[in-house]
Amino acid sequence: QVQLVESGGGLVQAGGSLRLSCAASGAIFSINRMGWYRQAPGKQRDLVATITGGITNYADSVKGRFTISRDNAKNTVYLQMNSLKPEDTAVYYCNADIFTLPTMNKYPYWGQGTQVTVSS
Repeated sequence: QVQLVESGGGLVQAGGSLRLSCAASGAIFSINRMGWYRQAPGKQRDLVATITGGITNYADSVKGRFTISRDNAKNTVYLQMNSLKPEDTAVYYCNADIFTLPTMNKYPYWGQGTQVTVSS
């Protein structure tokens, strides 16, 4: 069994910063791609950022403001969010492609989501 547990969401004023964390635990052999997605009320879930090895990818709307990073020893991915805007308000979900034990098959896993609210 594998779990992704997110933390770090909250309420912040526009222009402020938050740091999200997502830790994977359980029967993990290795983790390939890790990423963050977000879903605002009434909208689809959109990609925010991904990291595979040392290669990062960002949605245009967050480039220059958000930074994704990972600690492989801790199976953890982070999202540093700076210069937050009200339009960044959403539930943020962690996602990871994980090779699980004992089969070493790769599956996508999602966290439970963490609310980020940016007030104007």
